[in-house]
Amino acid sequence: MNPDALTDQLELFLDVLETGSFSAAARRHPLTPSAVARRIDALERAMGSSLFSRTTHAVRVTPAGLAFAERARRILAELHLARAEAVSLSSAPEGLIRIDAPSPFGRRHLAPAIAEFLRANPGLDVQLRLIDSFIDLQGEHLGEVDIVVRIGPLPDSRLVATPLASMTRIVCASPEYLRRRGIPRSPLELEQHDGLDWDSLAPPYAWRFEVDGKLQLCKPKRLRQTSNNAETLLFSALAGIGVAHLPTWMSSEHLQRGELIPLFCEQGLPPVEPVSIYALRLEREASPRTRLLLSFLKQRFGFPPPWDQALQTSLAIAQQ
Repeated sequence: MNPDALTDQLELFLDVLETGSFSAAARRHPLTPSAVARRIDALERAMGSSLFSRTTHAVRVTPAGLAFAERARRILAELHLARAEAVSLSSAPEGLIRIDAPSPFGRRHLAPAIAEFLRANPGLDVQLRLIDSFIDLQGEHLGEVDIVVRIGPLPDSRLVATPLASMTRIVCASPEYLRRRGIPRSPLELEQHDGLDWDSLAPPYAWRFEVDGKLQLCKPKRLRQTSNNAETLLFSALAGIGVAHLPTWMSSEHLQRGELIPLFCEQGLPPVEPVSIYALRLEREASPRTRLLLSFLKQRFGFPPPWDQALQTSLAIAQQ
């Protein structure tokens, strides 16, 4: 299979995974739903494993499909890097890209991605500034920097936002805390537990769950710690102080290693939030170097992002 055909096949598979529908995936490609189904069938035959289970109403990924998705994203990222490296030797953009980003996300995910991007684009330089101030992430520094990475609701409709990854939040606590205090079986039982929570500017979807068909606020009554920084809450959750409602981009590795236990995940990961992880800019038309970086980050992170794919695979294996 040539690289273009392999790229098309893997991207089609990931689109079916994201949309949960052959028809929706077909709309992203010049294909009919039946053609998408035939290509997925061919991929499954080549893999020797069923990647999706089909019903008349839905297409659901199998544990084998989730495991394959993680590798498919890596293969696509490597293909894009290889092409970027080839282009960089001739006509790739040159110059400096200036970025502001939240410190926790920047350390965990953005900095490693930027390192790969720079390796593939020797003509480009990046100034990455990691900041903790919530206000600074509203886009006030745009003009001084080219891109601001923002997690949560968009602050200003005048800014141009590029979605980079979906946002999922999960309730979790350490094994030691749950042995000591017991495991809540529904969000309504959270009020009996010790909590770790934001002070003042809480994320809009923190501690909100669908109960009896309605979105309700369910949270611990006693808050052992409050903070304006989610990473602080993570450290206290790992120490067994209480229950936290943390983004998966921050907690996924700890959940996979068993250092934190996910709650209310019998059916898999909770639904993604309506907000996303965005890259904000001022200009309607981004510079060639900024477009190149945004394209790379969208491919590196995506919908669902790799930390959610890995966590979903871990949950599926644990439930077998």
